[in-house]
Amino acid sequence: MTTTYLDLINRGAKAYPNRTAIVYRDQSFTFREVDELSSRLANAMSASGIKQGNCIALLLNNGPYSVPVDFACVKNGINRVPLNSRLSVREHTKMLQETGAQMLIFGSDLADHAAALKAEMPELKCLGLDSKLEGGVDLAEAARTQSTEAPEITVQDSDVVATLFTSGTTGTLKAAQHTQASYAAICKNVLMNVISPEHDDAMLHAASLIHASGVFVLPFWLRGARTVIMDSFDPTLYLELIAKEKITAINLVPTMLQMLLGHPQVESTDASSLKHIIYGASPMPRPVIEKAMEIWGQERFWQYYGQTECPLGMTVLRPEDHHDDLLGSCGRPCVDVELRLVDEAGNVVPEGQPGEILVRTPITMKGYYNAPELNAETFTEDGWLRTRDVAVFDERGFLHMKDRTSDMIITGGYNVYPREVEDVLMGHPAVAECSVVGTKDEKWVEAVTAAIAVKPGSQVTEAELLEFISDQLASYKKPRKFFFIDTIPKTAVGKLNRKALRDMLATAS
Repeated sequence: MTTTYLDLINRGAKAYPNRTAIVYRDQSFTFREVDELSSRLANAMSASGIKQGNCIALLLNNGPYSVPVDFACVKNGINRVPLNSRLSVREHTKMLQETGAQMLIFGSDLADHAAALKAEMPELKCLGLDSKLEGGVDLAEAARTQSTEAPEITVQDSDVVATLFTSGTTGTLKAAQHTQASYAAICKNVLMNVISPEHDDAMLHAASLIHASGVFVLPFWLRGARTVIMDSFDPTLYLELIAKEKITAINLVPTMLQMLLGHPQVESTDASSLKHIIYGASPMPRPVIEKAMEIWGQERFWQYYGQTECPLGMTVLRPEDHHDDLLGSCGRPCVDVELRLVDEAGNVVPEGQPGEILVRTPITMKGYYNAPELNAETFTEDGWLRTRDVAVFDERGFLHMKDRTSDMIITGGYNVYPREVEDVLMGHPAVAECSVVGTKDEKWVEAVTAAIAVKPGSQVTEAELLEFISDQLASYKKPRKFFFIDTIPKTAVGKLNRKALRDMLATAS
């Protein structure tokens, strides 16, 4: 038995009962208040029929319930499935069906979306937070009369605590499962390699807490430090909070950093409290990181490379290495991570030669849900995880990313997989062929770009295509650029040739 996620939650609650744990808008909550609320919620879940081992979907935007609900699920031994609120009802329905989740906990601002899901899945039991559907339950109201003592459960290292959807590098929807042990290991990974918070530290969260940003909550909880939560990213308020709350750590995707750098108050904001400016999720354009270091100082910047299957840090680029050609690297492997590069036959490649990244570490997922064949492809017999990313080690031991074995697009820190967008566009009666690629973009790093070949005798406009896909794809997946061309480039065997298309579009734009 190793340290579990539940152990770490209990340790933080016991060690710092009277310190401020969570700040949201004009509200603040002590460690004791968060701990007691999470226990009440856990007991209310039990009273609503949720049992240890159940798979429960969460539809929550950032807010005061984000952390207590997560902790409540852990205290109940629940396998939670966080749903990105930016996705469509169709996408969420598929996720619920694939995981077999029969219950949904939703925030009051997402009640209409929950009702739409209920209409698609009448058997779905929906529990609101300060809200309820007709004939449903307000979990927050029910929790007020529950005990502040957590349910008595016994957990195992291998118990699944979270099922995180990712399209991975294949473009196929997959559900990565993390356990009591792997979540605890992720917390340790952060503490050992990226940031070791002190009592008076505070981290500002504007990115969704169901993504990488949420990984930092538990390390701060363990050290008695504050978690400051925003509903969403607003550059003006973000800068104001850095000064007001004396924020010591922030986590940014490139698009967020670019928006801050373009803000008129960025240089006048008092950011003297900042110690860690952490970034990852997608490659950082060199001009952006250079300008950011010019304003805030090289000594504050930390980059990580990870995946949903292996969060947060496989490698880290430390502040002292943010210079010259190393700005294009992912850093060195973390101390608790084994990493090697192999060729197609599985042989370790020589230094300076490209190879697929394989990783072995306690932070790795248990596996994909209900996907034995995919798991067999993803894990080697001796326990290494295949990332499907291609990189090179230089003579100093720094990892330089070269390519992905997929055509995944990273736009504003979000992963978009061309096939999914193409399948929707091909449903339009005027579209004969289409291909989707990422093209360079100053704001989004990569813009989702669609090349469309129209059927003979048909006509369609960009506006009509956007209207057609409006309720089928999340906003960040929708193409930001359209090109109408006669034919889509293909390989000799008739497959879409995305490289040739990217080259063609680069010339045309």
